[in-house]
Amino acid sequence: MKKSLLSAVALTAMVAFSGNAWADVLIAVAGPLTGPNAAFGAQLQKGAEQAAADINAAGGINGEQIKIELGDDVSDPKQGISVANKFAADGVKFVIGHFNSGVSIPASEVYAENGILEITPAATNPTFTERGLWNTFRTCGRDDQQGAIAGKYLADHFKDAKIAVVHDKTPYGQGLADETKKAMNAAGVTEVIYEGINVGDKDFSALIAKMKEAGVSIIYWGGLHTEAGLIIRQAADQGLKATLVSGDGIVSNELASIAGDAVAGTLNTFGPDPTANPANKELVEKFKAAGFNPEAYTLYSYAAMQTIAGAAKAAGSLDPEAVAKAMKEKGPFPTVLGDISFDEKGDPKIPGYIMYEWKKGPDGKYSYFPQGM
Repeated sequence: MKKSLLSAVALTAMVAFSGNAWADVLIAVAGPLTGPNAAFGAQLQKGAEQAAADINAAGGINGEQIKIELGDDVSDPKQGISVANKFAADGVKFVIGHFNSGVSIPASEVYAENGILEITPAATNPTFTERGLWNTFRTCGRDDQQGAIAGKYLADHFKDAKIAVVHDKTPYGQGLADETKKAMNAAGVTEVIYEGINVGDKDFSALIAKMKEAGVSIIYWGGLHTEAGLIIRQAADQGLKATLVSGDGIVSNELASIAGDAVAGTLNTFGPDPTANPANKELVEKFKAAGFNPEAYTLYSYAAMQTIAGAAKAAGSLDPEAVAKAMKEKGPFPTVLGDISFDEKGDPKIPGYIMYEWKKGPDGKYSYFPQGM
């Protein structure tokens, strides 16, 4: 009897201990943590981790502590699906990520089938939220919004210029280039070159020669900073005097490291910079004190975690489907991006895109600043 009683007590204690362990809510962060786009993966990771630390310090989400799991998709759709399946097997309830639209879109289907809510800080392709899935959200804008701004800007400021539209053939890059082209064409401006290159290409001599022959003075680039930096540098080296205009995919200070001084004057669209908001000053300083510059999507990732926490509190539940319903019906939720509410598709109601220009800052280093500053 004593042995049975002790066994029962031990079993009860084990169950109680396990229950406490399971009280953590598992939230994953997915993105290119390694590879050429690792700078963006770091932004997603650091933003989510800091938000989790701050939320946990304030009592967690509905009394439960956030535990973070990381997934490295290397910006590859197949790897993204593998990461998504691992998250499902590990019992993840929420995912912050992915960075690339071409990864976020297929991964979201795995998440939908496994009851996981996904909120991306960075994937801007409209398709992500246009398929009627219950679980897709973002804290950033969309390429049809971004392209409309860029296309109008090109038509207003470079109406008589010879414009080349170049993209990297990805859902993000080509999608953004096509939306910009559509808006520019509607405003009466037609490009002289429309061409796609491959992600990972290093030598753009043939493309630059073609643009020189066509008299191109404006290059609209749909893609990421890795190829953009090489195009900028090689165009300058080969005597092509052209300004590169792009979108949010080049908002990494690594662009200047690749392009060098030729980056000066480069333009790109992006949302209003949340690090410039005085309300975020203390948070920005916290990141910098830890040795990380919270540029670009860092605070968009932080806001994604805040949104999950706010919606879970509003729902009174950590069930992903209940949280998704609350995100669409019970906002706005206070975040470092401002108060965010979502439409029925999962797109946020936030301020639109503005134009930035690359130039030297007070520290003598090149970065992107709102035009006119």
